[in-house]
Amino acid sequence: MAKKRYEEAVAQLEAIVNELESGELPLDKAMKRFEEGVKLSKLCADTLDDVETRVRILTGEDENGLVEKPFSTDESGA
Repeated sequence: MAKKRYEEAVAQLEAIVNELESGELPLDKAMKRFEEGVKLSKLCADTLDDVETRVRILTGEDENGLVEKPFSTDESGA
């Protein structure tokens, strides 16, 4: 599966869910769509995990909240 944008993956996942909920697909097609949905769900979860990690890095947070760092006034960071 080619790399999809998060928004595209969510839209496609919603369409699959609607198809499956309709109950109109034959079992073999429903199973294929379900498999596609699982892949898309994993892609979305992985994307959100990556974004969360990037936000934590940018904001200086860890899993427990903000991380305290000593304030330094010189340019060396010491």
